[in-house]
Amino acid sequence: MNRYARQMVLPGIGAAGQDRLAQAHVLVVGAGGLGCPALQYLAAAGVGRITLVDPDRVEETNLHRQPLYRMDQVGRPKAQAAAAALAVLNPDCQVVPRVEWLTPANAGDLVQAADVTLDCADSFAVSLTLSDACMAAGRPMITASALGLSGYAAGCCGGAPSLRAIFPDLPAQAASCASAGVLGPVVGMIGALQAQMALAVLLGLDPRPLGRLISWDAGGWRMGGFRFDTAPEPVDALPFIAHAQIAPGDLLIDLRTEAAPIAGARHLPPDRIAHLDPGPAPRVVLACRTGLRAHNAGQVLQSRWPGRIALLALTDDDLKGRP
Repeated sequence: MNRYARQMVLPGIGAAGQDRLAQAHVLVVGAGGLGCPALQYLAAAGVGRITLVDPDRVEETNLHRQPLYRMDQVGRPKAQAAAAALAVLNPDCQVVPRVEWLTPANAGDLVQAADVTLDCADSFAVSLTLSDACMAAGRPMITASALGLSGYAAGCCGGAPSLRAIFPDLPAQAASCASAGVLGPVVGMIGALQAQMALAVLLGLDPRPLGRLISWDAGGWRMGGFRFDTAPEPVDALPFIAHAQIAPGDLLIDLRTEAAPIAGARHLPPDRIAHLDPGPAPRVVLACRTGLRAHNAGQVLQSRWPGRIALLALTDDDLKGRP
């Protein structure tokens, strides 16, 4: 126990708390800028098992903000590279890498098996899918986002409001690290904050971080935040589905304007969604790359059509026609 001596002396931890960490199972979705520091601190703290989900491979442009990886790992799946690094850091932490997309088809089982979920993804669709799964399972979720010189982390679900309750309206457009840039220490701080919030949930520390959002602005050197314990859940929130969950008879609409529609889909630009006549279709499925256009178009269609609507964020496998 010498390894954990400095944290075991803290109030609320001790030998009993350390044993709770050793028995804990954490689901981490995303092994990028947020996931790297979160994974390192969770493994170092003695969390017994981590399931890590990420479909991407290490790229050289990742390395300035993801120092868990090395140059000789460029091209290797991030989940596998991270698992190897964490095995060296703490052999007592079992990391199960899953090189795959997080989708509505697998989210439920992954969330149900874990004690707490960390949303370290960079996708609206993945974050909302995880939030929906955690709400359904009654599991806590620590979500976060960072871009440029600012970011936030929040404790959702598990008795607190969901991510949908915090952000009921999504932006019309969204920037990315590639387009807006990001500084490494910013994602490092936010990812470490996610780990701290997850450890507090696992240890039952008071006050709990659920129902709290904490923000950090490195440009103005300010920390802030708020509580959202009473934030109402949106009514008739549009669910995401996986490509495999498209049913016969669904009207599949591909909203992307930069590529040919996927197989079985009808192409329709987002600004034409208000003119869509679904006819006798039992459900309309709106598809795009990130889920953002689908979500916003779905809200427009929902305001004028009473039928069922689902959203689909297209993965690389969907675009390549792989099952």
